[in-house]
Amino acid sequence: MSHFEPNEYVNYEKLEKNINIVRKRLDRPLTLSEKIVYGHLDDPGKQEIERGKTYLRLRPDRVAMQDATAQMAMLQFISSGLPKVAVPSTIHCDHLIEAQSGGEKDLRRAKDINQEVYNFLATAGAKYGVGFWKPGSGIIHQIILENYSYPGVMLIGTDSHTPNGGGLGGICIGVGGADAVDVMAGIPWELKCPKVIGVKLTGKLSGWSSPKDVILKVAGILTVKGGTGAIIEYHGPGVDSISCTGMATICNMGAEIGATTSIFPYNARMKKYLGKTGRAEIAALADEFQQHLVPDSGCQYDQVIEINLSELKPHINGPFTPDLAHPVSDIGAVAEKEGWPVDIRVGLIGSCTNSSYEDMGRSAAVAKQALARGLKCKSKFTITPGSEQIRATIERDGYAQILRDVGGLVLANACGPCIGQWDRKDIKKGEKNTIVTSYNRNFTGRNDANPETHAFVTSPEIVTALSIAGTLKFNPETDYLTGADGKKFKLEAPDADELPKLEFDPGQDTYQYPPKDGSGQHVDVSPTSQRLQLLEPFDKWDGKDLEDMLILIKVKGKCTTDHISAAGPWLKFRGHLDNISNNLLIGAINVENGKANSVRNALTQEFGPVPDTARYYKKMGVKWAVIGDENYGEGSSREHAALEPRHLGGRVIITKSFARIHETNLKKQGLLPLTFADPADYNKIHPVDKLSIVGLADFAPGKPLKCIIKHPNGSQETIMLNHTFNESQIEWFQAGSALNRMKELQQK
Repeated sequence: MSHFEPNEYVNYEKLEKNINIVRKRLDRPLTLSEKIVYGHLDDPGKQEIERGKTYLRLRPDRVAMQDATAQMAMLQFISSGLPKVAVPSTIHCDHLIEAQSGGEKDLRRAKDINQEVYNFLATAGAKYGVGFWKPGSGIIHQIILENYSYPGVMLIGTDSHTPNGGGLGGICIGVGGADAVDVMAGIPWELKCPKVIGVKLTGKLSGWSSPKDVILKVAGILTVKGGTGAIIEYHGPGVDSISCTGMATICNMGAEIGATTSIFPYNARMKKYLGKTGRAEIAALADEFQQHLVPDSGCQYDQVIEINLSELKPHINGPFTPDLAHPVSDIGAVAEKEGWPVDIRVGLIGSCTNSSYEDMGRSAAVAKQALARGLKCKSKFTITPGSEQIRATIERDGYAQILRDVGGLVLANACGPCIGQWDRKDIKKGEKNTIVTSYNRNFTGRNDANPETHAFVTSPEIVTALSIAGTLKFNPETDYLTGADGKKFKLEAPDADELPKLEFDPGQDTYQYPPKDGSGQHVDVSPTSQRLQLLEPFDKWDGKDLEDMLILIKVKGKCTTDHISAAGPWLKFRGHLDNISNNLLIGAINVENGKANSVRNALTQEFGPVPDTARYYKKMGVKWAVIGDENYGEGSSREHAALEPRHLGGRVIITKSFARIHETNLKKQGLLPLTFADPADYNKIHPVDKLSIVGLADFAPGKPLKCIIKHPNGSQETIMLNHTFNESQIEWFQAGSALNRMKELQQK
């Protein structure tokens, strides 16, 4: 499976056997997504299969965790009492490195500040058999693409952009830490049988158009929730015009449309990448089993989108949401009309979405043209290499120096500004400004904690061109720049090798192998630590209805996991549940007053911060609920957005709709995620009301629950609430959490 696990093997024979069993049962052609998903069924002979309806019990091949989510995942695994992980698993240190002054200095600072957390993850990995990628290794998804993903693999990762691995033909799905614990514990993992949306690609990419434009276009079509409950499967003759890392870019940002994951069929571009990354043997094996790594002829999709790559224009999406799509040629005029700042303060390239060798080469090709005419970037400009291997290779091949020469600052091999790890100094908080990035996500305040930063996402080469021009009003396809000699010139469309001509330079060795026997390894969690905290089990359901709950907050509009559990400076508390709970819902807008982090305490009638109010209710023994809008919990896979409300006494989250990962995370922690049977009933509930959920003694799959709304004037209304719980998930609720239920089963 990888160079780092010599005793773990690719098992296409089992995949083939399971696919054949399912194909015989269903008696129809299968999509590629179905082949790989159903090929990993725990019981392919008996599993009920209906797309969009049934829950599948699956056996993923491996688990990957980034350091911010790995803390809670490993704390939960420790609580399980198991001696060792049951499947190959890895931890990747990429989230805790703040971008400040440059790669080497920032990495040294991060190692010093986060020493306690890194030591915990390294020792926990050694004790429980988990591979450990040290800080500086690179971003989890780039490391997976380089070393662990392969055609036909099923991998789950505790990060929402895990689908990046679909660029190598794998089913790679983002999950919360509790899901990862299930797989590491050897328990079948549950997933609602995904629908499959087909995206047929025709034509060929050329000029300024890039793989990023494919997903920017798809996001504009499907919106941030259009892929919910579905796998996006790319197919058609246009696929072969896209590099393997370009396919990974497209799959990566599929997270922004709510998709379970995205995937491309195995082809020569993947074979070439596998060979260049030292895995030619896997490519040869994939060739033998290729019929199982592509869709069947005549397979049926639940929806089909067609995109002609020959007609696709460069796109830029934003601000404040990744599905607001614009052709680059239009963005200047749109920005002026909408009152968005057109001057670009900072351009940022890299991130897990766009930091491949090809991405850096195309950006360098643009920068080289500007330098030849005596120009540098008018905007500040930063570069984030995706991995140590990419950093070392672009240094060797001269790309990094070209990007520095044009005015760029090379940051550490880490997530950095993409997730808010950015010590930004060029503006004050509250100052209206524009940045352009090659990242995947651009929610309000995500990159720099400034709600007035208008962030736009586009391809690295477009970011580079716009940073040189310094304005959104520049269209590199048609507009001219003025060189240092006063002569006008036009940038030519960039061209670059998809892979280096020489072998990749691996750079420094940053991997820690787990010992064969880690039973004697000590894992230290100090009881006085402010960064780490051992978990206490959540209380079991008492068998009664949830009566007279107060409403902590009724949320207005978009509420992502960034709104529920902010990242940035809060990342340092990801291993300490009580401390990080002090950021609960501080970014959500309260419908009562239109403010963030200001809610009425129903017991004192005073307004105060959301976490303080929740703690007061918990102290007084009062249960509470949250009311949300559409696609509640979109964005990151962070399970802290579910752990925090549970820790502070929440019991129910009622919304118009949920994002997939967040809904599952809430269930895992013993909360009730419920949706309005009639979305208009959202307007019947007011922040001063009390709510009762009745009929829990008869809680059953597919059976709606009744909610009684008690208004302050004594009147009552009854509404119906839907849910997606299956029988085992109801057991999680009754036991208090999925982890509690796991322990109950172990004791039996």
